[in-house]
Amino acid sequence: MSSSYTLILGSNSPRRRQLLKDSNIPFDIQTSEIDEQYPADLNPYQVPEYIAKKKANAITCDLDSKILITADTMVISEEEILGKPESPDNAKEILRKLSGKSHQAVTGICLTSAEKQILFSVTTEVTFRNLSEKEIDYYIKNYPPMDKAGSYGIQEWIGLVGIDSINGSYPNVMGMPVSQLLKQLKNHFNLSFFD
Repeated sequence: MSSSYTLILGSNSPRRRQLLKDSNIPFDIQTSEIDEQYPADLNPYQVPEYIAKKKANAITCDLDSKILITADTMVISEEEILGKPESPDNAKEILRKLSGKSHQAVTGICLTSAEKQILFSVTTEVTFRNLSEKEIDYYIKNYPPMDKAGSYGIQEWIGLVGIDSINGSYPNVMGMPVSQLLKQLKNHFNLSFFD
């Protein structure tokens, strides 16, 4: 690295941790629980950045020579936020809404150091083919979706058999747009890992 910053990932998401690990990016972890409420009049596409900043502000740690990375991913369909399902029946309802349509997976990222805070978001368009009731039932039974925005994980069975096309970053749909994250770290903090 060209700088002495240590990265702190403020996330409980196993997928975000795995994406950074698979990218050979060194990081430590520190998390805090928050209530993920947001103003009702906030534009749906601004909500992920709002929650990412809320997560960052809830983590109390010494940021001297550190950069805290917090993130939030939302699935948005026809201007409606489809969050994590509240029940298996709710998961089915959400997947029915996504079936045969395109939606946006939006990840908001907040980068916080002792000197500054940078917010940005990345949007990926995902298109599902028409899903049958049997396919939806099979997925929910075999791949519990309760911790996933939009009730699905693109890296799982439903992503392999149900998605017709993706326009944008694939890892963004999993919760961490790694390429764009690296660009922001380089541009704003002069932090580079592979030069």
